[in-house]
Amino acid sequence: MSHTVITTTTTTVRGSGDSALNTDYVRTIPGMLKIGQMLALFIAFLCAHCVRGWPSWAAFQFFEVVTLWFFIAFLVFFLMHLFRLQGKMPCINWPLTEFFHYSVGCVLVFIASIVAAVKSGGVSALVAGSVFGFIATFLMAVNLWTSYSVACGPQAGASV
Repeated sequence: MSHTVITTTTTTVRGSGDSALNTDYVRTIPGMLKIGQMLALFIAFLCAHCVRGWPSWAAFQFFEVVTLWFFIAFLVFFLMHLFRLQGKMPCINWPLTEFFHYSVGCVLVFIASIVAAVKSGGVSALVAGSVFGFIATFLMAVNLWTSYSVACGPQAGASV
Protein backbone atom coordinates (compact mmCIF):
# COMPACT_ATOMS: atom_id res chain seq x y z
CA MET A 1 0.00 0.00 0.00
CA SER A 2 1.47 3.26 -1.09
CA HIS A 3 0.66 6.58 0.61
CA THR A 4 1.27 10.01 -0.79
CA VAL A 5 1.77 12.97 1.51
CA ILE A 6 1.06 16.43 0.12
CA THR A 7 2.42 19.38 2.04
CA THR A 8 1.14 22.89 1.44
CA THR A 9 2.72 26.06 2.69
CA THR A 10 0.80 29.29 3.16
CA THR A 11 2.70 32.54 3.18
CA THR A 12 1.00 35.64 4.51
CA VAL A 13 2.41 38.98 3.53
CA ARG A 14 1.22 41.91 5.58
CA GLY A 15 1.14 45.09 3.59
CA SER A 16 -0.95 48.16 3.13
CA GLY A 17 -3.99 45.96 2.52
CA ASP A 18 -4.15 44.90 6.18
CA SER A 19 -4.34 48.36 7.72
CA ALA A 20 -7.57 50.05 8.72
CA LEU A 21 -7.20 52.52 5.85
CA ASN A 22 -7.61 51.05 2.37
CA THR A 23 -5.51 53.47 0.32
CA ASP A 24 -5.40 50.99 -2.57
CA TYR A 25 -9.11 51.61 -3.20
CA VAL A 26 -8.35 55.11 -4.49
CA ARG A 27 -6.32 53.59 -7.35
CA THR A 28 -9.04 51.18 -8.47
CA ILE A 29 -11.55 51.93 -11.24
CA PRO A 30 -14.55 52.16 -8.82
CA GLY A 31 -12.51 54.42 -6.52
CA MET A 32 -11.52 56.77 -9.33
CA LEU A 33 -15.12 56.82 -10.60
CA LYS A 34 -16.39 57.77 -7.15
CA ILE A 35 -13.82 60.55 -6.86
CA GLY A 36 -14.78 61.84 -10.32
CA GLN A 37 -18.48 61.72 -9.46
CA MET A 38 -17.97 63.56 -6.20
CA LEU A 39 -15.86 66.26 -7.88
CA ALA A 40 -18.36 66.73 -10.71
CA LEU A 41 -21.32 66.88 -8.30
CA PHE A 42 -19.56 69.30 -5.96
CA ILE A 43 -18.54 71.60 -8.82
CA ALA A 44 -22.09 71.46 -10.22
CA PHE A 45 -23.48 72.37 -6.79
CA LEU A 46 -21.04 75.26 -6.37
CA CYS A 47 -21.79 76.61 -9.84
CA ALA A 48 -25.49 76.80 -9.07
CA HIS A 49 -25.08 77.92 -5.46
CA CYS A 50 -22.70 80.82 -6.03
CA VAL A 51 -24.72 82.51 -8.80
CA ARG A 52 -26.97 85.44 -7.97
CA GLY A 53 -30.10 86.19 -9.96
CA TRP A 54 -31.32 82.77 -11.00
CA PRO A 55 -33.73 82.81 -13.94
CA SER A 56 -35.78 80.02 -12.31
CA TRP A 57 -35.41 79.74 -8.54
CA ALA A 58 -37.32 76.45 -8.10
CA ALA A 59 -35.42 74.66 -10.86
CA PHE A 60 -32.03 75.51 -9.41
CA GLN A 61 -33.11 74.73 -5.85
CA PHE A 62 -34.00 71.25 -7.14
CA PHE A 63 -30.64 71.05 -8.92
CA GLU A 64 -28.79 72.09 -5.75
CA VAL A 65 -30.64 69.62 -3.54
CA VAL A 66 -30.11 66.69 -5.93
CA THR A 67 -26.42 67.37 -6.52
CA LEU A 68 -25.67 67.97 -2.84
CA TRP A 69 -27.62 64.90 -1.69
CA PHE A 70 -25.85 62.53 -4.05
CA PHE A 71 -22.49 64.16 -3.33
CA ILE A 72 -22.97 63.36 0.35
CA ALA A 73 -24.27 59.84 -0.39
CA PHE A 74 -21.29 59.01 -2.62
CA LEU A 75 -18.91 60.55 -0.08
CA VAL A 76 -20.33 58.18 2.54
CA PHE A 77 -19.89 55.20 0.20
CA PHE A 78 -16.33 56.33 -0.60
CA LEU A 79 -15.49 56.59 3.11
CA MET A 80 -17.07 53.18 3.72
CA HIS A 81 -14.70 51.66 1.17
CA LEU A 82 -11.74 53.72 2.33
CA PHE A 83 -12.08 52.66 5.98
CA ARG A 84 -13.35 49.11 5.20
CA LEU A 85 -16.57 49.62 7.15
CA GLN A 86 -18.67 47.21 5.04
CA GLY A 87 -17.19 44.24 6.91
CA LYS A 88 -18.24 45.73 10.24
CA MET A 89 -21.89 45.94 9.09
CA PRO A 90 -22.61 42.65 7.30
CA CYS A 91 -26.38 42.96 7.80
CA ILE A 92 -26.56 45.40 4.86
CA ASN A 93 -26.03 44.25 1.29
CA TRP A 94 -23.62 47.04 0.34
CA PRO A 95 -23.24 46.27 -3.38
CA LEU A 96 -27.03 46.28 -3.81
CA THR A 97 -27.35 49.49 -1.75
CA GLU A 98 -24.76 51.22 -3.91
CA PHE A 99 -26.42 49.92 -7.07
CA PHE A 100 -29.74 51.36 -5.91
CA HIS A 101 -28.19 54.76 -5.12
CA TYR A 102 -26.40 54.86 -8.47
CA SER A 103 -29.57 54.02 -10.41
CA VAL A 104 -31.70 56.60 -8.59
CA GLY A 105 -28.87 59.16 -8.67
CA CYS A 106 -28.30 58.66 -12.38
CA VAL A 107 -31.95 59.38 -13.16
CA LEU A 108 -32.40 62.31 -10.76
CA VAL A 109 -29.14 64.07 -11.62
CA PHE A 110 -29.90 63.64 -15.32
CA ILE A 111 -33.36 65.18 -14.88
CA ALA A 112 -31.95 68.01 -12.74
CA SER A 113 -29.23 68.69 -15.32
CA ILE A 114 -31.75 68.84 -18.15
CA VAL A 115 -33.92 71.24 -16.15
CA ALA A 116 -30.87 73.36 -15.25
CA ALA A 117 -29.73 73.48 -18.88
CA VAL A 118 -33.17 74.52 -20.11
CA LYS A 119 -33.77 77.11 -17.38
CA SER A 120 -30.24 78.58 -17.28
CA GLY A 121 -31.22 81.66 -19.29
CA GLY A 122 -27.73 82.03 -20.75
CA VAL A 123 -26.04 82.51 -17.35
CA SER A 124 -22.64 80.90 -17.91
CA ALA A 125 -22.20 79.57 -14.36
CA LEU A 126 -25.55 77.82 -14.52
CA VAL A 127 -24.70 76.34 -17.91
CA ALA A 128 -21.39 75.11 -16.47
CA GLY A 129 -23.25 73.61 -13.50
CA SER A 130 -25.57 71.70 -15.79
CA VAL A 131 -22.58 70.46 -17.84
CA PHE A 132 -20.94 69.14 -14.69
CA GLY A 133 -24.27 67.55 -13.82
CA PHE A 134 -24.22 65.73 -17.16
CA ILE A 135 -20.60 64.65 -16.52
CA ALA A 136 -21.63 63.27 -13.13
CA THR A 137 -24.56 61.47 -14.78
CA PHE A 138 -22.22 59.85 -17.30
CA LEU A 139 -19.81 58.75 -14.54
CA MET A 140 -22.71 57.32 -12.53
CA ALA A 141 -23.95 55.42 -15.58
CA VAL A 142 -20.47 53.95 -16.10
CA ASN A 143 -20.29 52.95 -12.44
CA LEU A 144 -23.80 51.53 -12.66
CA TRP A 145 -22.80 49.46 -15.67
CA THR A 146 -19.64 48.14 -14.01
CA SER A 147 -21.32 47.38 -10.68
CA TYR A 148 -24.31 45.57 -12.20
CA SER A 149 -22.65 42.15 -12.25
CA VAL A 150 -21.56 42.52 -8.63
CA ALA A 151 -24.95 43.64 -7.31
CA CYS A 152 -27.35 41.75 -9.55
CA GLY A 153 -25.30 38.87 -10.89
CA PRO A 154 -25.61 35.24 -9.82
CA GLN A 155 -25.06 34.78 -6.10
CA ALA A 156 -22.60 32.27 -4.69
CA GLY A 157 -24.28 28.97 -3.96
CA ALA A 158 -27.31 29.71 -6.09
CA SER A 159 -28.40 26.82 -8.27
CA VAL A 160 -29.54 27.49 -11.80
